[in-house]
Amino acid sequence: MRPRPRAERSSPVRWRQVLLPFLLSLFRGALPDQIRYSIPEELAKNSVVGNLAKDLGLSVRDLPARKLRVSAEKEYFTVNPESGDLLVSDRIDREQICGKKPLCILDFDTVAENPLNIFHVAVIVQDINDNTPLFKQNNIDLKIGESTKPGKTFPLDPALDSDAGPNSLQRYHLNDNEHFDLIEKQAPDGRKYPELVLKHSLDREEQNLHQLVLTAVDGGDPPQSGTAQIQIQVTDANDNAPVFIQDVYKVSLQEGVPLGFSVLQVTATDQDEGVNAEITYSFHHVDELVEKFFNLDKRTGEITTKDNFDFEIANSYTLSVEAKDHGDLAAYCSIQVEILDENDCAPEMVITSVFTPLPEDSPPGTVIALIKTRDRDSGENGEVYCRILGKAEFILKSYSKNYYKLVTDGPLDREENPEYNITIMATDRGKPPLSSSINITLHIADVNDNAPVFEQVFYLVHIAENNPPGASIAQVSASDPDLGPNGHVSYSIVASDLEPRALASYVSVSAQSGVVFAQRAFDHEQLRAFELTVQARDQGSPALSANASLRVLVGDRNDNAPRVLYPALGPDGSALFDTVPRAAQPGYLVTKVVAVDADSGHNAWLSYHVLQASEPGLFSLGLRTGEVRTARALGDRDAARQRLLVAVRDGGQPPLSATATLHLVFADSLQEVLPDVSDRPEPSDPQAELQFYLVVALALISVLFLLAVILAVALRLRRSPSPAAWGCFQSGLRSKSGPGVLPDYREGTLPYSYNLCVASQLAKTEFNFLNVTPEVTPSQDLLCEDAAWLPNTNHEGAGVPFASDTILKGSYVVHVAENNPPGASIFQVSASDPDLGPNGRVSYSIVASDLEPRALASYVSVSAQSGVVFAQRAFDHEQLRAFELTVQARDQGSPALSANVSLRVLVGDRNDNAPRVLYPALGPDGSALFDTVPRAAQPGYLVTKVVAVDADSGHNAWLSYHVLQASEPGLFSLGLRTGEVRTARALGDRDAARQRLLVAVRDGGQPPLSATATLHLVFADSLQEVLPDVSDRPEPSDPQAELQFYLVVALALISVLFLLAVILAVALSLRRSSRPSSWSCFKTDVCSKTGSGVIPNFSEGTLPYSYNLCAASHSSETEFKFLSIKPENGPSQDLLCNEASWFESANNDNRKMTSNSVNLQQQAPPNTDWRFSQAQRPGTSGSQNGDETGTWPNNQFDTEMLQAMILASASEAADGGSTLGGGAGTMGLSARYGPQFTLQHVPDYRQNVYIPGSNATLTNAAGKRDGKAPTGGNGNKKKSGKKEKK
Repeated sequence: MRPRPRAERSSPVRWRQVLLPFLLSLFRGALPDQIRYSIPEELAKNSVVGNLAKDLGLSVRDLPARKLRVSAEKEYFTVNPESGDLLVSDRIDREQICGKKPLCILDFDTVAENPLNIFHVAVIVQDINDNTPLFKQNNIDLKIGESTKPGKTFPLDPALDSDAGPNSLQRYHLNDNEHFDLIEKQAPDGRKYPELVLKHSLDREEQNLHQLVLTAVDGGDPPQSGTAQIQIQVTDANDNAPVFIQDVYKVSLQEGVPLGFSVLQVTATDQDEGVNAEITYSFHHVDELVEKFFNLDKRTGEITTKDNFDFEIANSYTLSVEAKDHGDLAAYCSIQVEILDENDCAPEMVITSVFTPLPEDSPPGTVIALIKTRDRDSGENGEVYCRILGKAEFILKSYSKNYYKLVTDGPLDREENPEYNITIMATDRGKPPLSSSINITLHIADVNDNAPVFEQVFYLVHIAENNPPGASIAQVSASDPDLGPNGHVSYSIVASDLEPRALASYVSVSAQSGVVFAQRAFDHEQLRAFELTVQARDQGSPALSANASLRVLVGDRNDNAPRVLYPALGPDGSALFDTVPRAAQPGYLVTKVVAVDADSGHNAWLSYHVLQASEPGLFSLGLRTGEVRTARALGDRDAARQRLLVAVRDGGQPPLSATATLHLVFADSLQEVLPDVSDRPEPSDPQAELQFYLVVALALISVLFLLAVILAVALRLRRSPSPAAWGCFQSGLRSKSGPGVLPDYREGTLPYSYNLCVASQLAKTEFNFLNVTPEVTPSQDLLCEDAAWLPNTNHEGAGVPFASDTILKGSYVVHVAENNPPGASIFQVSASDPDLGPNGRVSYSIVASDLEPRALASYVSVSAQSGVVFAQRAFDHEQLRAFELTVQARDQGSPALSANVSLRVLVGDRNDNAPRVLYPALGPDGSALFDTVPRAAQPGYLVTKVVAVDADSGHNAWLSYHVLQASEPGLFSLGLRTGEVRTARALGDRDAARQRLLVAVRDGGQPPLSATATLHLVFADSLQEVLPDVSDRPEPSDPQAELQFYLVVALALISVLFLLAVILAVALSLRRSSRPSSWSCFKTDVCSKTGSGVIPNFSEGTLPYSYNLCAASHSSETEFKFLSIKPENGPSQDLLCNEASWFESANNDNRKMTSNSVNLQQQAPPNTDWRFSQAQRPGTSGSQNGDETGTWPNNQFDTEMLQAMILASASEAADGGSTLGGGAGTMGLSARYGPQFTLQHVPDYRQNVYIPGSNATLTNAAGKRDGKAPTGGNGNKKKSGKKEKK
């Protein structure tokens, strides 16, 4: 086993220890900055040369990252990656590697990465004596003539020893003999060769053959040797040997000489004659290289080239030529051939390291490859420099004597150039210079340096509502130029303005394809728009991502029918009424149909149509406003109650509609129409109850007062039997005031109690009541004082957005923003004509357009020479969104040729229109209108809706609603896109009943334009509750309060009069008058015979006030309402209802007054002896024809009493329903005056009966109807008796 070598250590041979340091010192300049090791040749494989990592100063832990390795043409060594030891990896034969060089050095480089370092290593291969000296021929034959003189030398072939240095051939020796000796000579190349020297003359006869042993010995330890047998034959006769002119020849040859080139011609002479003088030439003991490159002519001695020389292989040759005659005598000469170097070797480049693929994020200066150059030429021919061909992102840097580093000169981008082909050229400095090139293919490794990029940063998606769930609504796409996982993109939704929990129920995105799916059917009324943030993320490490905004606009479909807010039905489903003054002029605003549509745009444009009307021409209906106005004045034949059936249609396709029924009543006051418009019992009114009690109290006191007066008068009359006692009741004592009741009534005309309906003022007062219960309160205010409360839905001028266009071949599309300056150039068309002169001169004109021909010149014009199209006016996108022109290019040839091109001009929108608020609007006087909110409204209750439009298009028309100011900031919420005002919380006790919201409506333009609207909201459960708040006009005086005042005054006055009457009656009863005749009217025996419910005759001044009574016809109502009016302050018109239908005819069967009427004292029956004789004929009133049995009343009072009785009987007879029991012709008087009192005793006053206080006369209608005279009565006395009891 061979000892392990050590760095910079020689073999253990003592003399080597002295020689090698000396040799190394000589080569130290050639090995700068090198790690040097010394090893013997023929080391076993994997033998350790040294610890390279330690010698380089590298840590063993860093070896895997540094990737330390050997870079050489032939790798005799390798590096252990774990320990860093330099190991022998192949057989090292010094003789094969270095030949005869005295110093064999293996130079190689070691490369360490991260960072890149190159270390030069030199391993000196020490020779071992592993080769024995050998002769080319083991037997050497020589012929020497016996005449050869001593001292003659004969060259011998040298022995060959492949070892070098001390182990090479060192000496020769010859065995002991008498005639020959051995000398050593050294050739110019340093080789030693032996020569045989003749010491003594030879004698053929004495000894003709000599045997010698030649030994060659090397310097090894132990030394090795080789031998050759020399056989010498002594010849006779040939005394002269050939002789060369020169013993040594020197020749210089260029290494590039051609084949057959004559190198030299040697010449030898022989003094013999004849055959012995003929000389032949041959190479004498030369090596194989000489025979390979040189050729020797045997006859002439000319030496020529046989092969191409290579200075890099051998730079000199030594030739030995033998000249021999036929006598075997020979002469020898030496020829030294020096090869001159030429630049015949191109530089060579060896790529020792290529770092490919190279990461694209490598910084500038990163080493790509390590290139080693070499040139076998010498001198300037062997000096090499390198450069990069072409323009590249790389540069070459000289690293050491023959090394170059290829490094990056800038950043790399695999996506821009994934592969580089780098050509490097090496050139020497010879003349002419030679060069060579190599190609290095550098692959760029991908790193995740590119984030995904969306095709669009912002996506705008339009989707119609009611879409099928799961449908695809959009697709986002992002690209990533990276490779593999770095370029694999996945999609996800990372943000949205929707609720995070609800997001998954609305939309989802496919992680692979980026397709966005709708997870539910969208509703435009609930969700008009929402935004998503979609993220595209690659799979690199670290992962990169990009975001894109996706705005989804939910388009409206006509899926909501209009909803009528006013008129609304009552809780029981009954229709409400509106009143119209009878004197309303044409154009009078009667009411307004208020409807809303939850849809938007055209689908929410409402139109109002009359489907059915009681009087088609009486009312007109606003198509867009819903205002109901009178078309003409009310006629006499028009009914007081009108009905309109109104249809509300939206603008959708197909349109949806709703109907509303309007009940209109012509009346001048609310009281006049109340019995008609309401069938529901009104709730009890405390004021009405108070009035009722006042009326009852007034009636009772009045009745008591009348009874007291009548009682006093009756008592006085009974006490005075003389007719003069009745004189106080003459007609001259009657009241001068008008009667308190109708003058022409019959008994029983007023059998019931009545309600008095009094208007508080004579002016026209219009009432319009709407009875609303809290549970059916509409979401928006129904109170509209004028038309300004409702938005104008007339959108006839709104434009339709222009659809996307397609640019056709042979056409131009021009985009012009609106409000352009007039006269500005908007485009230029260009046409070419290859003809010459006028034939190629082109002029331009507009030959057709979709605009009006007359208006075309005011819109655009074209320059005939240049083809520039000018705008003649400022375009308005809202009026003109696109138009087309046909421009003709025409030459001046004859005939003229032309070509047409289509020019489509698209007028782009600018944000030049501010939003316009349609609802709420201001009243005619500029006052703000109100909306009502139920007090019990829950959070989320829809209060009202701000309706606005913008004439612009696209983003400029996207409206957003914002609250600028609020009385209670947290009480209401405003929909950002819908404008819906909803309650954010319930109404608190401390919240004011009236709220104010200032709303700003902004569009989506840049800069945005805005408009404001003020909302006045009133919390109330009914319309009547809010009326005092929403109107600032003075309220009319309350008739109920005035009526109560008059009732209290009347009650007080009547009470006072009653007390006075009672006191007066008592006083008169107690007082004895000195004039009995003046008190006769107060006698108690005088009694009224009339059955009237009211005293027909009363003293003047007894009732100082007159009353107007308005009576209701229904007997069930027992409520009285009185109004005390002085004669001088009485109204110009009677307050009683003029229509006869207000009073019912008295039932003839009920002749008794109600409990509230005045109870009269029954008339006493007449004396039994009071009869008429057969001969007596009644006279006129005032006659005194009577007898003792009975006299006809002879005063006016009695006569009139009788006339009244006759009148009553006549009326019963005419009606055929007499209840007095009188038979035919008896007039019902037999029951009272006996059977003898028939019509024959009574004048026929029915023929002409006068009723006091009336200008009417009554005739005997019954007699005329029967056609016969009345006969004596046998009337039904039983029935008459019953009537008397009643």
